[in-house]
Amino acid sequence: MSFAWPLALLSLWLVPIAVALYVLAQYRRPKYAARFTNLDLLANVVDKTPGWRRHIPAVLGLLALATLLTSLARPELEHQVPKEEATVVLVTDVSGSMTATDIQPTRMAAAQEAAHTLVRELPEGFRISLVSFSAGVRTVVAPTTEKPLVDAAIDALQPLGGTAMGDGIVEGITASQLNAEAVAATPAANGGADGQESEDSPVIMVLLSDGANTLGQTDPLDAAQQAQELGIPIFAIALGTQDGVAVITDNQGRQRAINVPPDEETLMEIAEMTDGKFFSAPSADDLESIYEDLGSKIGYNIETTEITVGFAAAAAILVLAAGGLSLLWFNRFP
Repeated sequence: MSFAWPLALLSLWLVPIAVALYVLAQYRRPKYAARFTNLDLLANVVDKTPGWRRHIPAVLGLLALATLLTSLARPELEHQVPKEEATVVLVTDVSGSMTATDIQPTRMAAAQEAAHTLVRELPEGFRISLVSFSAGVRTVVAPTTEKPLVDAAIDALQPLGGTAMGDGIVEGITASQLNAEAVAATPAANGGADGQESEDSPVIMVLLSDGANTLGQTDPLDAAQQAQELGIPIFAIALGTQDGVAVITDNQGRQRAINVPPDEETLMEIAEMTDGKFFSAPSADDLESIYEDLGSKIGYNIETTEITVGFAAAAAILVLAAGGLSLLWFNRFP
């Protein structure tokens, strides 16, 4: 919770002053009672002392005062509001290095599980596309709102071959542009009559890679430059540890164990160039957390709502409660 006028909270100093005055009044109460000189008659008139109940109306009144003074600062509450629409392109590395087991059970399995999490976290109206890259690139799923279709495609990913990261980014850009053309062809889909894609329907790319670019026609940074020119932010994730080892079959059919560290430097540059964000995922739990966080960041807007009326209403209820209990128990309004 935040406050539009935080300086108004200084008025809360009135609450401890009121508490002190109440305690002082309670301290002086026995002195006034002693002025009733006929104590035997007093015992006959008063059946029993109110005990702790006499403090309840005062406590409620003090709470009402504190709540009312807090409302002067115009309290605000932040909350998540789902975006109406957007396109998220998942560009996922499926090269042979994804068989490495430094992330259990394998990098590929961890990436698939985390991708399911992201799909689940995104609002229902979002279009999701899946692009895979290894030695070649492929748009596995064109932008769609059908989450089960995307989930099935994620499960079908198989690691094999080298890493054409730059080509993967270009393919992701192509997928997003095809989506824009489809939206422009159906004005009803974006709520506009001019056949243009709504400004509220951005394209976001989530790039996951576990190694350096080894193949392809496009350098990853050149591809990132293309994304930057189109206003597509890339959230880049480096999967795996620097000590990761994968068993790769070479051209002669022999299996070799090679070190496959993620290229964090390149991914960091890609994220910075495109106004995205870089993440390092050295474990399955880290990757899961990253995808959950991404789902909340790219799927929702943070909006602020002023709740001054709620505080004022609560103060009024507390005053009524204090007065009601005082009338019920002591036949007087405090």
